[in-house]
Amino acid sequence: MPKADTRTPDLDRLLDQMTLEEQVSLLAGADFWRTVPVPRLNIPSLKVTDGPAGARGGGPLVGGKKTAAFPVGISLGSTWNAELLREVGQHLAREAQDKGAGVLLAPTMNLFRSTLNGRNFESYSEDPFLTGTLGTAYVRGLQSRGVAATVKHYVGNESEYERNTISSDIPERALRELYLLPFEMTVKRGGAWAIMTGYNRLGGTYCSENPRLIKEILRGEWGFGGLVVSDWGGTHSAGESVRAGLDLEMPGPARARGALLEEAQNDEATRRAVREAARNVLRLIERTGTFDRPRDVRDESERDEEYADTRALIRRAGAEGTVLLKNEGGLLPLPAGARVAVIGPNAATGQVMGGGSAQMNAHRRVSPLDGLRAALGEENVTHAVGCDNDRFLPTLDVPLHLEYFGADGEPVATEERRGSEIMWFSFPTGVNPASFRARLSLTLSVPADGEYELSLASAGLTRLLVDGREVIDNRTNWQPGDTYFGMGSAELRASIVLGAGEHAATVEFEPHGGGFVPLNAVRLGFRAPLSPTALEDAVRLAREADYAVVCVGTNGDWETEGVDRWGLDLPGRQDELVRAVTAANPRTVILLQTGGPVLMPWLGEVPALLQGWFPGQEAGHAFADVLLGHADPGGRLPQTFPARLEDDPTHPETPDVQYPGENGHVEYREGLFIGYRHVDRAGRAPLFPFGHGLSYTTFELEDARLNAERIAPGGKVRVSVRVRNTGERAGQQVVQVYVRDAETTLERPAKELKAFGKVTLGPGESGEVTLPLDMRSLAYFDDARNAWVADAGEFDVLIGTSSADLPMRLPLTLTGEWSESVG
Repeated sequence: MPKADTRTPDLDRLLDQMTLEEQVSLLAGADFWRTVPVPRLNIPSLKVTDGPAGARGGGPLVGGKKTAAFPVGISLGSTWNAELLREVGQHLAREAQDKGAGVLLAPTMNLFRSTLNGRNFESYSEDPFLTGTLGTAYVRGLQSRGVAATVKHYVGNESEYERNTISSDIPERALRELYLLPFEMTVKRGGAWAIMTGYNRLGGTYCSENPRLIKEILRGEWGFGGLVVSDWGGTHSAGESVRAGLDLEMPGPARARGALLEEAQNDEATRRAVREAARNVLRLIERTGTFDRPRDVRDESERDEEYADTRALIRRAGAEGTVLLKNEGGLLPLPAGARVAVIGPNAATGQVMGGGSAQMNAHRRVSPLDGLRAALGEENVTHAVGCDNDRFLPTLDVPLHLEYFGADGEPVATEERRGSEIMWFSFPTGVNPASFRARLSLTLSVPADGEYELSLASAGLTRLLVDGREVIDNRTNWQPGDTYFGMGSAELRASIVLGAGEHAATVEFEPHGGGFVPLNAVRLGFRAPLSPTALEDAVRLAREADYAVVCVGTNGDWETEGVDRWGLDLPGRQDELVRAVTAANPRTVILLQTGGPVLMPWLGEVPALLQGWFPGQEAGHAFADVLLGHADPGGRLPQTFPARLEDDPTHPETPDVQYPGENGHVEYREGLFIGYRHVDRAGRAPLFPFGHGLSYTTFELEDARLNAERIAPGGKVRVSVRVRNTGERAGQQVVQVYVRDAETTLERPAKELKAFGKVTLGPGESGEVTLPLDMRSLAYFDDARNAWVADAGEFDVLIGTSSADLPMRLPLTLTGEWSESVG
């Protein structure tokens, strides 16, 4: 944290100088991204920006200033590398400061309870210890450079279904051992400066006004002294939320807290709570150095070329998060000079991020095709799309002219932007956000005579005209859909015959209100239908090449905030494409980019499979590094890949209150048994187990030992194991340590991850990994005693390289019961 100088004010004295009205003003935002300044007392505004995979700044979710796009959470989770996460945090601090922000809304600490959560790609893992360890490193790195982390979404936000109102009903043991644990770690070990509450309710009470969650657990038990902020639009009361411990309502101006001043004037308890909340806002301004160095929070720079170190880090992290799931016959890495056919809907498009608030305008989107052409030469790389995987028609990267009109129809402003999708988070001078009308004009460049598809989706009322003729009416025919966080329409499509050349397209827009935050947005999609011989063309190209790399998966339209995943099948004809290309060329590599598990009916037919996730703006370069062996595939799965959806613990045969929820409640009936814990209990063989991942070299684990075989209550023990690279290439290995309680009083999972370490070794090299275990590593939460308890008796320390590959077992004895009360 940067050192504060003598200009930093005494916060108690500053609070004494503030009027009650000024204190209240600090407790709701000034706008979408900024807190309210108090110029009379030299209290500056503090700007926040979305993360977790970048720092977008104060612009909209699409367009806006360009910024560095880092690997998404599940990709970073696959690295199992806390030191790498610390580096990422440090670089993100610089990115945030370039956008005039002192607070990054990240990291996401929610777990993969279900394979179908739409935001799983933002989080790290199904396991709380892995999630908490990586999140702690991210927080430390970010805050070491003076930018506050905002750990989110506290707590129980494990799906997008009815997320603004649903009550997550979580058994106490599961709440403590699984869902709260990552937050506890980032607070106690990471020293997080801010926490964001979830939209949902917990046990019937909104997280943003839940005194047990905020005052008792977060502040009382864990000693959190930072700021608690609502998710955007997630504040539901004025005095009640402040008294419960919520400091800041976002966005502003105040909505739920519009009556807070009057409440505080008439109630002493509310006045005290207002003062304490205002103090927490001031403390965050102090911690970020904003009192000492007020930033021009509206100034946003687009630095890229001078940040070669950031580009290199993103590329390295993308490669290290890539998981080699299968490599029969050592097909990978590809040899130098290979002739490669790059095939599939994700081949020529850089799928670098998921959707929703995590998206940004990346400096670049390097596709697998780009990366392999740069590495192998264009003459050695051919391309075919084969099939599509679009959920919505793709947008256009073209100049966009906007005209704004007042409620009376008179023009008030014009603006130039780029792209065929726009979200209005700010407006030109003279435009009233509540009553404006807009006309968007762009040019469709049509390469040849034929039939083309167009689409409209909007949070607002729209219609599309091409060459002055109405093509889509999304005004009188507006129907609610799952676009724009559930506040947008369904996508309406139309086909039109167009001649070669340029055609004028116009979209007319007007707001219609509604939603948990004001949102105005429109998306125009356009494409030519795929050739009827596209799949056959891809097969021919694959047959002519030495190797085929089939790039399949999803994109940010499928994996997004606001709506849960569609299922586990790959969209479109992608399974058919994989099988056809593999049959045509036995040297086929599947490069899978998704935000979570998918089914693989072709798995037995393909020789090599890489899971690449969404690894940030340098994606294609990172993939080329792995495919050609310039980097070892360093990833290990942070999530169990089930063999079928029914094997997921939250998915009974028919949807019910367990998933996605009923009558405003979702019951976590599976309790402690998610992910690999469920696999062990149910005896189901997964498609790929938690922690699985291959390398281009081979390793052996040797000489595993504990520094003590018996420990007293309150003691600690160290696990050591030697890792030897027995192959001919450098590579990375992850040592995973699980603990099994052999004599437990309460039911526990068969094993739980409690330590891990990653090593990089050259051919023939060996290194020792030493990892700590403490009382919490042995303990469960006893809800009857309201305490963490480790029973006296025998434990097994299991060591290996995945939840299904733990060949080493070390016995450990705890000589007496240990317990630690909470609350």
